Formats: sequence, C-alpha cells, structure tokens
Amino acid sequence: MILGDIDLWVLAIYAAGLLVFGASFARRNRTPEAFIKASGRLPGWAVGLSLFGTFLSSNTFLGVPGNAYSGNWNSYTFSLTLPFAAWAASRWFVPVYRHGGHVSAYHHLEERFGRWARTYAVVCYLLTQLARVGSILFGVSLALSALTGWSLGTLILASGVLVTFYTLVGGIEAVIWTDVVQSIVLSAGALLILGVLVVETPGGLGTMVEQGLAFDKFSLGSFGLDLTTSTFWVVFAYGLFINLNNFGIDQSYVQRFHAAESDAEARRSVWLAAALYVPISLLFFFLGTALFVHVQTSVPLQAELEALAGPAAEVGDRVLPHFIATRLPTGIAGLIVAALFSAAVSSVDTSLNSSATVALEDLWKPYVESQPSADRSLSLLRAGTLIMGVAGTGTALAMTSVRGLLDAWWTLSGIFAGGVLGLFLLGRIARHAERAAAMTATALGVTVILWMTLSPLLEGDLAWLRSPLHANLIIVFGTSTIFLSGLLFAGRKAPRS
Repeated sequence: MILGDIDLWVLAIYAAGLLVFGASFARRNRTPEAFIKASGRLPGWAVGLSLFGTFLSSNTFLGVPGNAYSGNWNSYTFSLTLPFAAWAASRWFVPVYRHGGHVSAYHHLEERFGRWARTYAVVCYLLTQLARVGSILFGVSLALSALTGWSLGTLILASGVLVTFYTLVGGIEAVIWTDVVQSIVLSAGALLILGVLVVETPGGLGTMVEQGLAFDKFSLGSFGLDLTTSTFWVVFAYGLFINLNNFGIDQSYVQRFHAAESDAEARRSVWLAAALYVPISLLFFFLGTALFVHVQTSVPLQAELEALAGPAAEVGDRVLPHFIATRLPTGIAGLIVAALFSAAVSSVDTSLNSSATVALEDLWKPYVESQPSADRSLSLLRAGTLIMGVAGTGTALAMTSVRGLLDAWWTLSGIFAGGVLGLFLLGRIARHAERAAAMTATALGVTVILWMTLSPLLEGDLAWLRSPLHANLIIVFGTSTIFLSGLLFAGRKAPRS
C-alpha cells in the first residue's frame, strides 16, 4: 500500500528536520568525553525519556501490536519486570558506574577477573547490538516497504546509510534529545491510532473488550510451571534477567547514567523510564488487540491483508503499517510514519554510539594504544560508528526472511547476552571468587548457552540431546550457570590479604 503524496512530503520534511536537529549538536562533540557522555551535563528527565525511548523503538511500535494481533498479551509480562530491574539499578548499578571512574561498563571486569573477562563481555555486547540494529532496521524498513511500495532491501540500505551518517555527527547528546522528541511523538501517535480504531469499530471500546475476552486475547499465558512453552513464568524470568542485563551491564544504558548531571538525576532517569514503559507498552498491546477486533468486523480489510501477505502467512507485523496507510487521515499518516522512522534512527544511533565507545575503551586501548590523543580518540569513535553501521545494515539484510519481529529479537538478545550478567554478579557479590573460578564458570555457562541454542538442530539418533527448554530461558540458564557454578568453584575461601 502506497502513501499519498502529502504523507510522503510530511515524512520527508520530518526526517530532514530531525537530521538537521541531530547535526546541530556536532559543534558540541569535539572531544571524546562530549561524544560519549555529553560531558555529564544533562537533566535526569531527559535521560529518562531517552532510556524509555530505547525500549519504545520500532520493535515495540511494530512488534508488540503484531505480537498481540497474532497471539495474546503473554509478552506483556516482560514489562511487569521493569520495576524490579529499576529498583536494582537505582540501588546498586547506578552508584557502581557513577563512582567507578570509567565510562566503560566492562572495565571493572578486568580489574576483578582479568582482561579475558572484559573482552568476553565486550564481544557479547557487540553481538547483541548487531542483533538490535539489524532487527530495528529490518522492522522499520518492513513498515516503510508496506507503506511506500519500495523494495525491502533498498529501504534497509537507505535507512542504514542515513542512521550511520546521523550518528557520526550527533554524538550522545543528539541521541538523548532526539529520543525525548520521538518518545513523546510515538506515544501520542499510538493514542491517536487507538482513537481512530475505537471510532471506526462497530460498538467501539465495548466491542474490543468483549471480543478480546472471547478470543482470549488478554491472556498473560499459562501460570503452570511448564518450562518448554512461553508461560507467564518463562516470560517473567526472561524479562527480569534481560532488564537486569540492560540496566546493569548494557553500555548504552551505562553511558546515559554518566550523561546525567548528578547521581540523583541518574537514579530518577531509571525510575522514569520504567514508570513510563509499563503503561505505554500496555497501550501498544491493546492496540494489537484492537486491530484484531477491527479486522474481524471489516471484510474489506481482511481481503486487503490476505492480498498483502497471503491467506496462510503471518501478517501481524504488517497490520499496523497497512492500517496507518489506509485508514488514517492524510498528513497524520505521514507524521506517524515519520515518527516511526525517526524512532528507529534514535534507537539505532544509541547502539552505534555505545558500540563505538566499547570498541575504543575496551578493545583499542587495552590491545593497541593505551593513551591515544583526544583527536585520535574522536576519529576512532567515528570509525567504530561507521563499521558498526555497516555491519548492522548487513544483519538487517540477513533478517529479511524472519517472521515475528519481537520473537526474533528476544531470541537473539537472550543468546548474545552470553550470561555476562552472571559474571558481573559473581564479581560483585562473591568477593572471594578468583580468576580460575570465573573462567571455569564462564566456560560452563557458554556450554549451556550453545547447547540450548544449537541442540534443536539435532535430528535422528541425536534428537534426545535436544534442549526441552523454551528459547527465552537461554539468558536465564546461561546467567544462572555462570553465577551459581562460580560460587561453587570459589567455595567459602576468604580472599587473600
């Protein structure tokens, strides 16, 4: 389905304005410190909206309604874990990083267990960001393809080039302030879409609730203790571990802790992000259910969706873009699509900026040049941004056969997290754990992760070796294996004085 000329002009003008806004911060990014953490001068509310914007990416805008449309609210359980993770972050993680003296989230791992631990964490982080950049670029390009009629591959390439250019000149300050704008616009856009759905659905909100209950669309999943399917407890465990991972050891979050002007503002930013995402993600889940009910009451729309993706195909991720293009007023559709695109830009530039930072701080400085000049460091940061942008675009192109954007991202992020949270907790909690115990525990954790990831491919006589556990539990068991086995190997021996 193709947007009208007015909508395309709105999209072009909005995107151009965003790029100009981002580029306006270039003059303030002439030092590595400014590029990486905005010299620690930003208010907590802006940092909090930026953290909220990281959650509220195109993966949420497309993947959550698509997931709710095709299934139920099982995935909303993920959001319910955010207050627990925010409490842990404000109490422990923020003080650790704010007072540690290093912008890298992984520097302390070298001090604790040696350089191998730091390097392992960085490799896991970079793989996670590749998956994140790829899924976001793929998701937004999928939406734009449905809206413009342009090929998916062309849009991925174009989006990758634009995002990479924008990040090269903007720095972390541009990332944060554009996140503020996009968070507000996207949330307002979701409310507007829901309003249109309520008006155009016979019976309005009452019908949506009634039909949603009839089709079991509001279910949070089974509360049984089955670990082989996506029950409430499986998603809750995944959400708790991945959000502790986000707030605790994700460089893109840690950098924004440093960008806040004080410890108190950094803590407030964490709570603000959690307090906003819990209800706003609920809005997006209800949006998916509302779309499902609306489609059931509209024979023409059902036919359009079948023609779009084929009667037997999964159409969840395509329903919202199609509705925006065909049912929203002219001009408004273009504005929402522009906000969707710029949200993807804002999410991706965070990943590119933080990836370039760890490449400099955790790879270049330890292994190549310990004290590069300020100018050289800035050049290396820009080079790292460019390399990550190219690699992320390539990852997006490789995802063109993926079905279910949200599920794909959750699986990849759980795998690539690599149980690093377990290593971090081992270092912070088990003061007596030494290098040998940490190395052995990490080796066991990686073995568990590889087994849970690859064993479903086993067939024939080896089929009995397959993991029966749900893929969302990879991060749970990988992290737990590293932490618990590390405690076991360390024993109760006190640290040497």
